[in-house]
Amino acid sequence: MQQKISFKILPSEASDDTAVKKIIAAAASKKISDISGYHVIKKSIDARGKNVFFHFTVNAFIGEPYYAAAHKKIEFKDVHKASKKIIIIGAGPAGLFAALKLIEQGVQPIILERGKDVRSRRRDLAILNKEGILNEESNYCFGEGGAGTYSDGKLYTRSSKRGDIERILNLFVQFGATENILYDAHPHIGTNKLPQIITAIRKQITASGGIFLFEKKVVDLKITHEEIKAVITADGDTFSADAFILATGHSANDIFELLYQKKIHIEAKPFALGVRIEHPQKLIDSIQYHAAIRDENLPPASYSLVQQVNKKGVFSFCMCPGGIIAPAATARGQLVVNGWSPSKRNNPYANSGMVVQVEQQDAIGYLKKPGNLRGWETSPLLLLQFQQEVEKSAFVAGGGKYKAPAQRMDDFVQQKISATLPANSYLPGLCPAALQEVLPAFIYQSLAEGFKAFGKKLKGYLSNEAVVVATESRTSSPVRIPREKDTLTHLQIKNLYPCGEGGGYAGGIVSAAMDGERVAETIINKWKTK
Repeated sequence: MQQKISFKILPSEASDDTAVKKIIAAAASKKISDISGYHVIKKSIDARGKNVFFHFTVNAFIGEPYYAAAHKKIEFKDVHKASKKIIIIGAGPAGLFAALKLIEQGVQPIILERGKDVRSRRRDLAILNKEGILNEESNYCFGEGGAGTYSDGKLYTRSSKRGDIERILNLFVQFGATENILYDAHPHIGTNKLPQIITAIRKQITASGGIFLFEKKVVDLKITHEEIKAVITADGDTFSADAFILATGHSANDIFELLYQKKIHIEAKPFALGVRIEHPQKLIDSIQYHAAIRDENLPPASYSLVQQVNKKGVFSFCMCPGGIIAPAATARGQLVVNGWSPSKRNNPYANSGMVVQVEQQDAIGYLKKPGNLRGWETSPLLLLQFQQEVEKSAFVAGGGKYKAPAQRMDDFVQQKISATLPANSYLPGLCPAALQEVLPAFIYQSLAEGFKAFGKKLKGYLSNEAVVVATESRTSSPVRIPREKDTLTHLQIKNLYPCGEGGGYAGGIVSAAMDGERVAETIINKWKTK
């Protein structure tokens, strides 16, 4: 028989097959010889007590032969001669998984990506990190695979109602990810491995008859009688199709501005903005695992923190154990930082975004002071304007070439410019600065109080060994493109389907991928009912 069993086990025993079978046998009231094998269903870490444990849920094979888990592969159709074609604008997770779903259903996707393929994109990132030269179309946000490709590949989401998480994870495994993402509580692929997986997805799309075009930046929409007929790219090409999926990501500001100029309905959407904090990984390990030296059987420690400060949420975002801080700007003269980890998470630093909720009234209050409001109070681009002004402030404070303004963490709370900055992972370099002069006052004050609270929750967290780097501002889109609840098409423009993070309907790789599949399936079902 097979039986689902949950148990806890010491890290030193978790990789010992005999020790695991012994615990399973005791839980099932059987002999250890009766346990022929097991599949891991779920695995997580419990570090709340003095001793750290792994929590496992397994499917145990008791008194019957064990067989390895078989993962059903998705079959993709040949769509070279498909009668229906859909333009997908953007090759991030929403666009790629929409394309896969379309092919599975016999529809040909035509993907227009403004940036470059993953290999060419890597060269542009190297130039940005080493020389401080930004390619506005090929960077950490723009290019094949979207923002997640070179900024970590985390696959954790709480958005189970939006789609089939297990299906998305299985597809990642089908294209080369390791099977542990199917059961880890916080699955992670790693920036060193995700590009190969994205390449494998593209090869499947093109082998099946999908069309994949790079350096095709959409600059205009042809709309007749409130229905989209075609899109025009920067090089003058025009593309028409039966429907259009807009999956441009949270940083395609020019798309938001294009929609606004064409008087197409969009909305300002609250988001979060703040800083990225980096500690020595050994410090985070010692705090979380209650030991001076991390057990070699445990992964580098992470954390998740949240605090209400003056009715505003202050919370950690995209925590990267053993990670690196990277420059993630998409426009010259603006400074954005993000974080990523390799698959082994073996870098000596741990970084995390630490951000504050931003509402429309916050943006109005900030923009009035420097005299930049100019009638933006009622504009759907209000929060986008706020985001850009803060990023410009950070760029100026960093002194150019994407050096980032920074303070040691305790100095940040004490409003002191740091005389020196600690060793860190940010390759363009850090510049000592008074971040209270870089960030909006409500952001700075909320963060300072939040850091004090976090220092009480995690003893040693509030430390001058840590560095605070500005600015983490691309947590999600500051604009939403409204769509109908059932058809998912744009409320105003027929056959235009906003999708993923850029539409304001996702927040990460998995949720964006699920939204891409959902939109693709909705279009197909709509056609079937006609």
